[in-house]
Amino acid sequence: MITGRCECGSVAFEVNAVRDTVTVCHCSQCRRTSGHLWASTVAPAGTLRFTCDEGLAWYRSSDFAERGFCKACGSSLFYRMDGEDNIAIAAGCLDTADGLTTGKHIFVKDKAGYYEIGDGAPQFRKL
Repeated sequence: MITGRCECGSVAFEVNAVRDTVTVCHCSQCRRTSGHLWASTVAPAGTLRFTCDEGLAWYRSSDFAERGFCKACGSSLFYRMDGEDNIAIAAGCLDTADGLTTGKHIFVKDKAGYYEIGDGAPQFRKL
């Protein structure tokens, strides 16, 4: 069982398994909502179980997706596209990320200029 939570604990969850790779998104929306970049893994949405959701809020960030965050501490936690069976889970909110590796970088055309990507993972200008 994999567990995770926001910084203050007002949102906590468990999931049986997640994808073993992390996608790093450099788009402007992810940079704004996370403060830098968005690194997430994925699980089937139906396998995500909340053990505490009192702080959970959803923000419709586009006409095709929404982002889940903690309204108490502001932690950026989830991303889900309309009609998809999967949910993206912030890798940083997992209690342990053992075994996860960076699989790819997306929207690198929007990357901020103050850092370089040097981990060797594939890079895509868009999705």
